[in-house]
Amino acid sequence: MFRKTIIFILCLLLAPVLTYAADEIWFGAALSLTGKLAKEGNLVKNGYELWKETVNKKGGIKINGKAYIVNIKIYDDESDPNRGAKLVEKLVTEDKIKLILGPYGSESVFATSAITEKYGALMVQGGAAADKLYSRGFKNLFGIYTVATDYMNDTLEMLKNKNPKPQTVAIVYSNDLFSAQVAQGAKVSAEKLGYKVVFYQDYPKGTQDLSTVIVQIKAKKPDIILGCGHFQDTIIIIKQAKDYKVNPKAIAFSVGPTLPDFVDSLKADSEYVLGSAQWTQTLKYKDQVFGSNQAFVKAYKAKYNEDPNYHSAGGTSAGVIFQRAIEKAGTKDDIDKIREALYNFNEETLYGRIKFDKTGKVIGKGMPVIQIQKGTQKTVYPEDVAELKVVYPKPQWK
Repeated sequence: MFRKTIIFILCLLLAPVLTYAADEIWFGAALSLTGKLAKEGNLVKNGYELWKETVNKKGGIKINGKAYIVNIKIYDDESDPNRGAKLVEKLVTEDKIKLILGPYGSESVFATSAITEKYGALMVQGGAAADKLYSRGFKNLFGIYTVATDYMNDTLEMLKNKNPKPQTVAIVYSNDLFSAQVAQGAKVSAEKLGYKVVFYQDYPKGTQDLSTVIVQIKAKKPDIILGCGHFQDTIIIIKQAKDYKVNPKAIAFSVGPTLPDFVDSLKADSEYVLGSAQWTQTLKYKDQVFGSNQAFVKAYKAKYNEDPNYHSAGGTSAGVIFQRAIEKAGTKDDIDKIREALYNFNEETLYGRIKFDKTGKVIGKGMPVIQIQKGTQKTVYPEDVAELKVVYPKPQWK
């Protein structure tokens, strides 16, 4: 480990200093291109690259009548937040780049945004949702993910007037920071909407057996089960809910159902499960750079020969919002003016209408709800962009 650290530091010291042309704007990013978050990090990178390519095809970022070509300097943080922080420090102090596109994951954004704050650089991130990112008094961090405590609001709102009307909710969550915050917000939202929370309990992170919890939930006979955890947790909950014949009117998760692996793992048992999504392909938003969300989806499929998900759409959207703020500020160098343009941002983008509060947190964006129907994730809420009507109540296990 010591030798590896020495080599890393020497590489930073010996790396050549970049020089930039006058008609360029450089952005920087430290992303998880390898390591445990490589899949998500590379999807975010795909989003950044598509944004850069699209902007440059249209002549670049326009500032006071002059066009600037976009370039992005990307380093691999190897899924290590501490390494990411060192690389962002290199971007700012050695590469002289003060416009930073965010990494993937709340821990990485937490670590790297402390560096941008220290050096007066700006970060726009589309890859992290933890509320704690916005409780430090920072003025240089802006995020477009709906935060953890708001994750289940739209699901509960969608279900509240269904027939037969759901009355009771069970909330079960992993004891990690993100999932605990999702659960806390879900409980507040449920009670505010008039539901009775009949079960509220955590479980150890990474557990492989939730049978004890499932048995306790069954005894409460909730109308809705909300699972606040991660992908593997959702698989365990579904399998054991079926084993113990727990049949609520609706089952919803904060993470899991939006991923293709969810259907692959559960097959028919994934049917009618609900999930919260930061973004879906069917949203009918306009966008100043791509024209519309639909145009973004088409461009992404053409470039990568696969469907985009919310990770890649979040990366592209972070770039779009940075670009639009720079254009509105009329400068690529005055950080104070660009920051003010971000604070005053109020524009529809492919990720929804984006506005920030004074902590840099996105407000009012909401989260679409998807449901697995015939093996596919379908948008079922908001109703004006829904592909299909939600199936409620959920049929009992076969």
